[in-house]
Amino acid sequence: MAKKVLLLVGDFVEDYEAMVPFQAMGSVGIEVHAIAPDRKNGDVVPTAVHDFTGDQTYKELRGHNFAINKNFNAVDPAEYDGLYIAGGRSAEYIRLNQRVLEITQHFFETNKPVAAICHGIQVLTAAKVLTGRTLTAYVAVGPDIELAGGTWKNVPADQAVLDGNLVTSPAWPGHQEILKAFYKLLGISISA
Repeated sequence: MAKKVLLLVGDFVEDYEAMVPFQAMGSVGIEVHAIAPDRKNGDVVPTAVHDFTGDQTYKELRGHNFAINKNFNAVDPAEYDGLYIAGGRSAEYIRLNQRVLEITQHFFETNKPVAAICHGIQVLTAAKVLTGRTLTAYVAVGPDIELAGGTWKNVPADQAVLDGNLVTSPAWPGHQEILKAFYKLLGISISA
């Protein structure tokens, strides 16, 4: 039976951090449902591309439209094997949605696999699920992790940190590592 994963996004999710995991998970047979608050199947959310151009932080450019393929209000997290939280600016406001927090808490309460990347970790801090956890995130989110009772680990952007059912990465260059760890958490083995 195919695994089912919820991909949590919102307006101005980071383009790569939504598109790449959606396509990569689909390519190995995972059924991925992309959801966003107040969106239904067939809607789209705008994405943003984050690029470093020598400034102290990233520049945000308009990306593609990302298609939502499941009604947010119809989601029952008990039907899913894992949760993937994409990063970008969307995380700072979708974490204000009570239903987003409840969905996130479900995966921790049931010890199901969770992957979160970059600013997506802001959803975890608001859901109050990080006490005693070690994880990574985009450097600007590190203090939020500490305030939420977790331990922030500063790793290169192409790495991931695994702690129990949770795998995190600081940014989209870590897709290979976060996805490999997430597949293992889901019980998926890929061999050449």
